[in-house]
Amino acid sequence: MVTGSENSIVATIVLVAFGILGWGFYRARPLGKLGIYAWLQSVVLIAPWLIFFGFFAAGIYINIVGILFFIVASSGLYIYLGKQLRTAGQDTILRQRATQRIEAESLTSSATEEEKIVGIPLPDEDLSAIRGIFGIDTFFATETIPYQEGVVFKGNLRGEPEAVHNRLTASLKSKLGDKYRIFLVENQEGKPVAIVLPSRNDPRPTTVVQKIMAVVLLLATIATSFEASGILLGFDFFTQPMRYPQALPIACGIFAVLAAHEIGHLLMARRYQVRLALPFFLPSVQIGSFGAITRFESLLLNRQVLFDISLAGPAAGGILSLLMLVAGLLLSHQGSLFQMPNEFFQGSILVGTLARVVLGSAVQSSVVDVHPLTVIGWLGLVITALNLMPAGQLDGGRIVQAIYGRKTAGRATVATLIVLALVSLANPLAMYWAIVIVFLQRDAERPSLNELSEPDDARAALGLLALFLMIATLLPLTPALAGRLGIGG
Repeated sequence: MVTGSENSIVATIVLVAFGILGWGFYRARPLGKLGIYAWLQSVVLIAPWLIFFGFFAAGIYINIVGILFFIVASSGLYIYLGKQLRTAGQDTILRQRATQRIEAESLTSSATEEEKIVGIPLPDEDLSAIRGIFGIDTFFATETIPYQEGVVFKGNLRGEPEAVHNRLTASLKSKLGDKYRIFLVENQEGKPVAIVLPSRNDPRPTTVVQKIMAVVLLLATIATSFEASGILLGFDFFTQPMRYPQALPIACGIFAVLAAHEIGHLLMARRYQVRLALPFFLPSVQIGSFGAITRFESLLLNRQVLFDISLAGPAAGGILSLLMLVAGLLLSHQGSLFQMPNEFFQGSILVGTLARVVLGSAVQSSVVDVHPLTVIGWLGLVITALNLMPAGQLDGGRIVQAIYGRKTAGRATVATLIVLALVSLANPLAMYWAIVIVFLQRDAERPSLNELSEPDDARAALGLLALFLMIATLLPLTPALAGRLGIGG
């Protein structure tokens, strides 16, 4: 029976969701067909979340098949709407280009190529060469502004960002070699600008001191993985190191997830010829490790590259963890190594649902015998989910930045920290992770060379799925829903 408090939760979810969608529609209407298509994409993205968590709050269980159906249907509709949006935008773009070309021709006649700009921190000959790469068929520069050690060009973009950036980069390299880098980004008003900076501002290679620190953190993470394993087995590894053979299998399993995560990043980075620094592992006594901080040592070409590299790590580590979890559940039997209370399966929607599907009525017992792979898989999923939180330079924060831009990523970081602060009142692990984010990972990733081109719709759908699985891993089952699922007595 649904209680009054549960009805209040459902009502709140519905009101907030419709409020967000209503505000989005209000802002989209003045933009005409393009705005409505973009709004519909937002509706499609949020629909699976509303359906699943709305039913969850109401105590109604949707099985895995139903969840996957909603996600697949949402992704397909999102991609379809994206195609319609691009088609509808072609006419608008053509009209804008015609108007801009007329304006450009009139501005060109009055502009002087030898005009001196006061305060530009570049040699005059370099500035003259840089200004020469722009044109009415790529980026028509109308204003030049000093910026850090380089210069910002305001103006009008005359084509697809990727094609324009490629042409400007090739032209700049032919004139000045590798002396400068050109970035296409949005300014505070949301308009495209070109920023040219000296290549000496590129990311720096890892120093010897940083490499030593990476090795120290690696050794510390190996130690905490053994300690976490010992705690699960009922002893303190730091006081009883001679029992390392008992802790070794679980510690190796934890480290296998960490290694798979970093290998995923590395392989995808090599595909795009991006250099990665050594990973700085973050040791944790509770779960072995929080993951690792991985820094880019190369500039990224565009946001698609940022998305692919960021997702590859959690995908590799998460898939391995999920396989371990399922294999562990399948191998579990009466007399398995671990005897876990049924509250263990209530700590995660994803783990609880899979356990109910695989173990069946066994999860109704107060104590459930499970294979060690079950616990290793669960720890791996938690580590992966923590790194998928949409904050700063975590993998989840980079994914949000790649799909939705830096402003949205900044807001997501603040929201994530607020949620962690609230959760930390009941779970100290959330406080530790919030501190790590604030001091080490809170800033957004530096801009790509081409910040204007967005990842395609398929990648946006994958990002949605990753964030969905992150929440499903970290969000616990309510006692009422656990009872309906048959978890516990």
